[in-house]
Amino acid sequence: MSLDHLLQRADVWRGGRLTAAASAVPSGYSELDTLLPGGGWPQGALTEILMPRQGIGALRLLMPALAQLSHDDRWICWVAPPHIPYAPALVSAGVDLSRVLLVHPGARQDGLWAVEQSLRSGNCSAVLAWPTLDDAGVMRRLQLAAEAGDALGFLFRAERFAKRPSPAALRIQLDTHTDGNLSVSILKRRGGWAAGPVHLDTSLQYGALALHSRATTAAGCFQPRQQ
Repeated sequence: MSLDHLLQRADVWRGGRLTAAASAVPSGYSELDTLLPGGGWPQGALTEILMPRQGIGALRLLMPALAQLSHDDRWICWVAPPHIPYAPALVSAGVDLSRVLLVHPGARQDGLWAVEQSLRSGNCSAVLAWPTLDDAGVMRRLQLAAEAGDALGFLFRAERFAKRPSPAALRIQLDTHTDGNLSVSILKRRGGWAAGPVHLDTSLQYGALALHSRATTAAGCFQPRQQ
């Protein structure tokens, strides 16, 4: 294989140069999109969203993309969310609830299986999950599943995982800025180095978009399924 042919591969990149040909869904925030390969959330790949705590605005960050995807003919699948999504807030953000699918696995060991199958099925445009498992092999399986199903996989994780290696195509770290805006730092992206932080005022578009106050019992059900 020649060097020129090798450099055309999607899984090979040159330092300091973003992969312009990457397929992506715009995030809805121009400041962020300019830093992301393809100008948005990577299609057919995992995005890890690392946070110091729940409730800092991570879902507001995804609303423009989820609203766009909800008008396609595929599902937006939430697997074992820690809180029940608040339907009126989703509607006000432009999300078509008829394309939203909530999956609450009956057993803890079924959580990973549900996420992997949803990503791989080809029936989901996006899959949202909150894994607590620290297993690089599992993450690799989910990345491959997202590629197979051409889905956007969003994994919300604790910031303690930031220093761990991950096969996710995109890794971002969130925090709150002193002015109340959401601070977004890119830890890993295809075709480029770490970047940011950028400060995004998500409240201008969606106000106090929140989850229902009642926690679910399925949160953290990310254990390998017994074969």
